[in-house]
Amino acid sequence: MENKETKGGVAAPAKPEAPSKTPPKKISVPKKRPKWFKWLKRLVTFAVLAAVVFFLLRGCAGGPVTAGMGSYLAEHASMQDLTVFVSGTGTIQPNNSYKVTTLVRGEILEAPFEEGQSIHKDDLLFRIDAKDVETAIEQAQLAIPQAEAGVRQAEAAVRQAEAGVRQAELNLEQAELNFRNINNNAKDATLTSNATGIISHLYVDEGDNIVAGAQVADILDRSTMKLKVPFHSADAAGIALGQSATVVVDGTAESLIGTVTEISALEQVGPGGTLTRTVTISVSNPGVITNQSTGTAAVGTLSCSANGPFEYAAQKTVVAKTSGELAVLSVKEGDFVTDGQTLGSFDADSITTQIETARIAVENARIGVENARTSLDNARTSLDNAHLAVENAQLTLKNAQDQLENYTITSTIDGTVIEKNLDVGDNIDSTTSTSAAAPNYPAVIYDLSALTFDMDIDELDINKIKVGQKVEITVDALDGQVFSGTVDKVNINGATVNGVTSYPVTVLVDDPDGLLPGMNVSAKIIVEHIGNVLCVPVDVVDRAGGGVVLVPGADAVYSEDGVLLSPGTIETRSVTLGRNNEDFIEILDGLKEGDVVLKQNQASSMMQMMMGG
Repeated sequence: MENKETKGGVAAPAKPEAPSKTPPKKISVPKKRPKWFKWLKRLVTFAVLAAVVFFLLRGCAGGPVTAGMGSYLAEHASMQDLTVFVSGTGTIQPNNSYKVTTLVRGEILEAPFEEGQSIHKDDLLFRIDAKDVETAIEQAQLAIPQAEAGVRQAEAAVRQAEAGVRQAELNLEQAELNFRNINNNAKDATLTSNATGIISHLYVDEGDNIVAGAQVADILDRSTMKLKVPFHSADAAGIALGQSATVVVDGTAESLIGTVTEISALEQVGPGGTLTRTVTISVSNPGVITNQSTGTAAVGTLSCSANGPFEYAAQKTVVAKTSGELAVLSVKEGDFVTDGQTLGSFDADSITTQIETARIAVENARIGVENARTSLDNARTSLDNAHLAVENAQLTLKNAQDQLENYTITSTIDGTVIEKNLDVGDNIDSTTSTSAAAPNYPAVIYDLSALTFDMDIDELDINKIKVGQKVEITVDALDGQVFSGTVDKVNINGATVNGVTSYPVTVLVDDPDGLLPGMNVSAKIIVEHIGNVLCVPVDVVDRAGGGVVLVPGADAVYSEDGVLLSPGTIETRSVTLGRNNEDFIEILDGLKEGDVVLKQNQASSMMQMMMGG
C-alpha cells in the first residue's frame, strides 16, 4: 500500500511490525452508504480529535508518560545515502607572501616596480644609499694592517719575557742550592715566618717545650688587602697586570690606589647574562679595611660591573718543624714580620750571617721569578689583545661588507605587488618599516598562484582527516557560490583552549577564481560517502545514553490512513549507532526501515512551561 502524508501528522509505514502497534485495518463498505453513515463518520472523527486534545492537555498537566502528538514529532527510519563530513571556518590566504622589511636606513635610490606588477624571485625592489657603510669598509680595511703590526710587536715581547723567566728560574735554583748547603744542619733549629704580616696570635712562650707540628704563631697581613671584583670580559681583555687601579671602599668616600695583581682567565656569567672575568687588585690598608669589607674598582676608564670582597694578603700559621725547648722567641703579638723571617730558635748556636744572606738571596731570586712570570703573563695578555684586535678588525670589515648587501632588497618569491608604500627619494629604516600597532611595510608581494586557508578541527574529529580529502567551500562574500578544495596539510601541533584541543588543517582551493585573500569561508571536509544505509535524524537519538530512541507504545493511535495520531505510552529502545553527519546518523541495529521514532516537540514544551506544567 502506498504511504500518504496528511496535514495531521506523518504517514506510518505500509506494513508496520511488532513492537509497533498495528494500525486498524480499513473496513470495506458498500459504495452506496446510508445517510446515517456520514453522521457516524463525523462523530468518530470528532471523538478521535477529542482524544488527541485530551492526551495533549493531560501531558501539559504533568500526567504519566502517555502523551499526544502535540508533545512529540514523528520521524521515520529510512534508507538513504549518508555523507560524513567535518565542518569549520577559515580565512583565505595567498599561497605565499613577502612583506618587505629592512635592517638599514637611508635614502631610496631605486624602486623599479609598481603596484599590480608581477614580480619574480630575486627581482630588485629597493636600492638604498650605502655611502656610510662604504666609508666604514674603507676604515676597516686600513685598521687590519695596523692590528697585525701590533701582533708582531707583542710576539717579540713574549719571546723576551720567556727568556727572562728562564734566567730568573736559573738564578733561583742556584740561590736555593746555596741556601740548602749552608742551612742544612741549622734549618731545624730556628722558627721562621711563612708569610709577611703581623703576629696576630702567639701559641708559645720563650722557654716552652714544644713538639714538631705544634702551632707557634698566626701571621696576618693587614697592611695589604686584595680586592676581587668582576669586569666585563671585553673590558678585562684591556687590563694588564701591574696597572694602577682606583679602589673605593663601600660605605666610605675614600679612594685608594692599588695595583692589578691577577686577571682570571675563567669567564663567568654575571647579572643580565653578561660574561665577566675576576680581576684581583692589591691595595695598602689605611687601617679601616677588614675581610668583611667590600668595594669597587676602576682601571683607567674601565669600571667593574659589581662590587667584590676584600681579603687579607696573607693569613697563615707557623708550626714547629722540630721538638725541644724554645730558647729564644724574638717576636711578640702585634709585631710585623716578613716571609722567612726568624721568629725564634731552639737551643742551638745563633743563625750565622751567611745563612741569613743566603736566605735573602733565595727570597730575592723568588721575587725575580715572580716578576719575570708576571712580565710574561703581561706580554701574553698583550699578544692575546693584539690577536683580538686583528680579529675585531677583520670582523668589522666582514660585518660592513655583509651589511652592504642589506642595502639592496630583492623579492624572495614570485608574485604580484599588492602594496608599494615607499618610492625613490623616500627615507627607509628599520623603525619605520613596520609598527606593531599599524604595520606599514615598504612593499607587500602575494603569490596568488594558489589560495589556501586553515581551519581548526576538534580533537574528536582530527583522526578522520587525511591529506587529499575533498572539501566543499562556501564564501560569505559570494552568496550562492560553492567552491571545491583538497586537504593539503594536517598539522599535529594542536592548541588547547579551556581544556579542548584543536588542530590546524590547511585546505588548498582547487579553482580560486573570484576569491580574494582575507575572505571568510565555511568548509566541509568530506570524510566518507556511504550509500543506502538506514538512518534517522541526529536529534531523535540520545547518544549520551549509548544510543536510545523513543518509539510509540502498544497503545498508539493511528488514523485509518496509517498516520500516527497519538504515540500512547512512550517507550525507549536501544539502538546500535554507526556513522553520522550533522543531520543524520546511521542505525546498525534496533530499528528497521519505516519504523516511527519520536522527538520532543519544542513548541509544545514551551507551551507547557508557559502553562506551568
